[in-house]
Amino acid sequence: MDGSTGRRLMLAISGAAMLARPALAQSRYPDRSIRVLVPWTPGGATDIQMRSICDQASRRLGQPVVVENKPGASGTLGALYMAREGRPDGYTIGQMPNGTFRMPAMTERPQWDPMRDFSWIIRLVGYMGGVVVRPDSPWRDMRDVVAYARANPGKISYGTPGANTTDVQMTRFARLAGIDWVPVPFRGAAPNLQALLSGDIHFSAETSAWADMALEGQVRVLGVWMSERAARFPEVLTFREQGFDVLGESTYGVAGPRGMDPGVVRILHDAFKEALYDPAHLATIARFDMPVRYLGTEDYATAAMLQNEEEKRTVQELGLRAS
Repeated sequence: MDGSTGRRLMLAISGAAMLARPALAQSRYPDRSIRVLVPWTPGGATDIQMRSICDQASRRLGQPVVVENKPGASGTLGALYMAREGRPDGYTIGQMPNGTFRMPAMTERPQWDPMRDFSWIIRLVGYMGGVVVRPDSPWRDMRDVVAYARANPGKISYGTPGANTTDVQMTRFARLAGIDWVPVPFRGAAPNLQALLSGDIHFSAETSAWADMALEGQVRVLGVWMSERAARFPEVLTFREQGFDVLGESTYGVAGPRGMDPGVVRILHDAFKEALYDPAHLATIARFDMPVRYLGTEDYATAAMLQNEEEKRTVQELGLRAS
């Protein structure tokens, strides 16, 4: 081997090694457990869905994917943590509800920018939800509630899983119907539904955490805020079918702090996408009639931008302000 040939060989080996380094770095991720922030109390539809998909994702990633509940502040404590303290190493990510976009639009000094402070990974599912009452309630559908509210302005109270969550569509509903009622925010679905069963509120406006309770006869469903009827409750009319043009289906996914390595994002996306369609996870979301609303990384980032603009319009339209 002459000197020039040896130099070319060494350059080729060096170049190959440099090209291999990113792949080798990616192959070492993850080498420890991944924390997933879920900004709701345990036991609600979102918490159960996220625990199911994280369990399946951990099987793909070869490391534990651990849910950490951070309830409060209308489901935005996870986003706040990632924007302020999160490291973009792929070991802290979170579920991103509508409040991620809505809360900054409601404050004069936002604590995060949805378009700047996060790395969007994958969109997962949407919510099914609606209004439920106790079985002894005289109301059979939303038309009954509206009739009572018109005759008794300001006397109906209803629970939500947090301020500026489901009360947004119920505020829109009230304006369309020309009525007045009082929202009572709780820290998640479980305390909301417990307050209903205890008689502390008249109805719960809640995601499908009430589904099993409805099937068991513990609550009665008055209407759902979906574009179509829920598969397991085909007899329950949508709000639109009852004459109220209100939709409340919202979608969510998983994101991390800004500046995440694209290779790490890809690994997480692929693991969560497989987990999303795993039969065990599909069986979990079927319990809550939650539709799959998958979007890949780029499309999710685009959808986040559009949703951010939509939430700004909603805040302006309804005059919402952070409490």
